[in-house]
Amino acid sequence: MLTVVVGGRSLLGSLSNNLLGAVKTTHEVIPRLHYNSIFSQQQRTFIQMRTNLKVVDNSGAKRVMCIQALKGRRGARLGDTIIASVKEAQPRGKVKKGEVVYGVVVRAAMQRGRCDGSEIKFDDNAVVIVNKQGEPIGTRVFGPVPHELRKKKHLKILTLAEHIA
Repeated sequence: MLTVVVGGRSLLGSLSNNLLGAVKTTHEVIPRLHYNSIFSQQQRTFIQMRTNLKVVDNSGAKRVMCIQALKGRRGARLGDTIIASVKEAQPRGKVKKGEVVYGVVVRAAMQRGRCDGSEIKFDDNAVVIVNKQGEPIGTRVFGPVPHELRKKKHLKILTLAEHIA
């Protein structure tokens, strides 16, 4: 019987010995797994429906929620276009709260392999708001932007970016 112990207490509780009836000893060898090693590693997945993303341009939106990823069944990755709803916006911006907008994913927490064998991942999920033609609405892009956007034909976003990673 393997019992996971978190903080010195069994997850099965005191009923584990009564229900199973097989364990009669008072000293068991139980592998101790630390709470940090089990629960702190959040699974990094695709950007999918209801994912909140930070907006990193000066279009007026601060935070958007993904409605649909336009490419792929599983979700969006770096450089993919999504449809999103604006959840927070600045008072006098070009984009208002509640609007449905298009966005290009410029930072994703999910790892992405590069051609040279290295991998890139970011701390947050971020998006740049674009129009239907794929041109950015804002005039500045804040923070690092990966050079993989060049392959996805988002050159205008790369020219507006402060730092290319």
